[in-house]
Amino acid sequence: MPVAVSRPISVTLPESPYPHTPVAGQLRFDPALPYGVGLAFPPRRPGDQDIVWWFGRDLLAEGRRTPSGEGDVRVAPGADGKVLVTLGSRSDRAVISAPAETVDAFLADTFAQVPPGTESAHLDLDPGLARLLA
Repeated sequence: MPVAVSRPISVTLPESPYPHTPVAGQLRFDPALPYGVGLAFPPRRPGDQDIVWWFGRDLLAEGRRTPSGEGDVRVAPGADGKVLVTLGSRSDRAVISAPAETVDAFLADTFAQVPPGTESAHLDLDPGLARLLA
């Protein structure tokens, strides 16, 4: 069974008051949830859980080349070898700038685990259906 993929990433928040301050994060992929990827940040307080935004793996891959997405998550190529991920609404949002080479390496790892077009073969729907029918 394929194992989960994670990759540490240092991002910046270019529209924040501290646009050049690095923020530690992590890109995550679970082959059991093959259509999505997570962008995780450490909790604000000890004992809290990580803050994780989940969105489509294909959105991240497409957004590397051309602006993509609608709604709460948008991805676009940025200047100087960056990928811009916008999270939230127009009035309350965060723009995250991530190194494109880290995103590319992460996506390559996820595609090695679950090649594009084979995602449905990695879904185990039986437990969920059993719960619904119980």
